[in-house]
Amino acid sequence: MLKVGRVSASVAVTLALAACLPNSTVAADKQADKGPVKPAVAEDIKKKLAERLPNVKIDSVANTPISGLYEVVVNKRDIVYVDREAKYLMDGNLVDLSVRKSLTEERAADLRRVDFGTLPFDDAIKVVKGKGERKLAVFSDPDCPFCKRLEASLKDMDNVTIYTFLYPLAQLHPDAPRKSALVWCAADRVSAWNALMHEGKLPEGEGKCDTPLAKIASLAEQYGISGTPGIVFPNGKLVPGAISREQIEKELGAGK
Repeated sequence: MLKVGRVSASVAVTLALAACLPNSTVAADKQADKGPVKPAVAEDIKKKLAERLPNVKIDSVANTPISGLYEVVVNKRDIVYVDREAKYLMDGNLVDLSVRKSLTEERAADLRRVDFGTLPFDDAIKVVKGKGERKLAVFSDPDCPFCKRLEASLKDMDNVTIYTFLYPLAQLHPDAPRKSALVWCAADRVSAWNALMHEGKLPEGEGKCDTPLAKIASLAEQYGISGTPGIVFPNGKLVPGAISREQIEKELGAGK
């Protein structure tokens, strides 16, 4: 979420309504609602917005279904909306009421997509269930209660390969890095991880070996994963949180 303060509902509604009026100054811009924004228009909006928000990185400008209202991606993953003069900014969801769908959430999901094939699988704990034909990756913290809930959902799944990237959030769980190191340095990482997450049993040893924890933390930051668990599906979709087994099965099916 962009930290610029909330725009009041009345301002947001006024802007949206003004954009829909055929004789309004907003709608007077002949920019088409579909297709890319004209380069000159995009650059002008970026310039004006940069003057008002100098500490925000502006990545792109795109059209929306509302004439005169533009989608702006900032800081790689945040989405806001501005008028043609970049005078008004709306920070929130743009919803298509005809189909009851959030266009903002749909676009945000696209921005969060991960190139599954480029993940460093050698730095993950690999669990193969059944034939393991389906695949997913999980960024997980050993002290995260939601991660343990997700593990319960994954436990009885079949025909799936799960790559678990150890991502301890030390600011929330100070002992998580130590536990992650103990798991990674164990002779049998899979058994050590399962025992810790399902039974609360710590692996033996001192956790003194080279670990990929720093590399994984950097990767998570790159993909905008700030919490755990974070689930990545083969189609690149990144889903945060402990979703149910039914939801996981649905997402795996959608990626076929």
